[in-house]
Amino acid sequence: MKLKLSFFTFFFLTLLVSAQQFNLSPEVKISVLTVGPGESLNDAFGHNAFRIKDGNLGIDAVYGYGEYDFDAPNFYLKFTQGKLNYLISRGDFSSFYNRYTYYNRTIEEQVLNLSTQEKQKLFDYLENNYKPENRRYLYDFFYDNCATRIRDVAEVAVENGIKFTSPKTFEPKTFRTLIHEHVGLNSWGSFGIDIALGSVIDKEATANEHMFLPKYIHTFFDSAKINDADDLVKSSSIIYQKKETNTVSNFLFSPLMIIGLLAVLILFITYKDFKTHTRSKWLDITLFGVTGIIGILLLLLWFATDHSATAQNYNVLWAVPLNIIVIAQLFKKQVKNWFKSYLKFLIIMLCLLTLHWVIGVQVFAIGLIPLLIAVVIRYSYLLRYYNQK
Repeated sequence: MKLKLSFFTFFFLTLLVSAQQFNLSPEVKISVLTVGPGESLNDAFGHNAFRIKDGNLGIDAVYGYGEYDFDAPNFYLKFTQGKLNYLISRGDFSSFYNRYTYYNRTIEEQVLNLSTQEKQKLFDYLENNYKPENRRYLYDFFYDNCATRIRDVAEVAVENGIKFTSPKTFEPKTFRTLIHEHVGLNSWGSFGIDIALGSVIDKEATANEHMFLPKYIHTFFDSAKINDADDLVKSSSIIYQKKETNTVSNFLFSPLMIIGLLAVLILFITYKDFKTHTRSKWLDITLFGVTGIIGILLLLLWFATDHSATAQNYNVLWAVPLNIIVIAQLFKKQVKNWFKSYLKFLIIMLCLLTLHWVIGVQVFAIGLIPLLIAVVIRYSYLLRYYNQK
């Protein structure tokens, strides 16, 4: 019966809005919902949404800015290129609640201290956004996502009268540090992010820019003022508290362990080659091929996409795209003299990468450390081997 009533209410809301005859009652409550992180990488950063609850009209709807447009042509290509449009979603609160409690994710609610006129304005804005011709927007992970849209829509409703102030415990952090807070330092999600995203995310984020993360929407809304006088948030509550579960350490399958084992293998083969005065051709071809392909992909992310966060990526200092071109030399018994100079160039690039890391130009994945050590030793051995030849 509850499900049927919820469906009828939602259908009634849609019908009234489409007829442009819908006005909220003075008792309507508009709140911001903050959902805690989930288990998968896609859910690791949480979620925000608006809740419109009008008891007099039997309305309890949730609006969020994070729905995939799977019907978009060339969905995966546009996703890779950073040209994918996301959608504003609308649904009933009971479905929203059931979904996130099922996945054991905390739900917090902040009731906004808005006037009747501001509530109506916010609601009208959301409904206008939900029209088929307005639903899509060009998503950007850092600057235009499900969290930043909540902030921007709220500011529209109160005509830019919201003043966000930093809490006393606030500490400015870089974008990468903020990401690591959610995915950890030694996870595969962190490993992939640290390789794919460039040095542009190693700059310190402003207080306003922290709000690309849902938890900071909650934090900054909590301390925000309207017109320098009233609190933006009238009341806060936890609708659902995540139940604690036993987490199993995954260190044995972490990047540092797996890449570390791979590095040990490279060092072992290099030591064997050193003792026997030989060269394991298959290892060098694999090493140059893999690093070259990764480097080309990083260059494509840097120059051939609209992703703002993949620019200035100095992972190309170890994943050198030119490796895929010079790989032909490794098939020969005697290499050209320029290839020996190229090996010196690769070693210099690894030294330059270390300098970038030390002085803070870019932070690299910690899982790369053992691989970088093994690679520089392998390059040094190849240089010695060819010089002796």
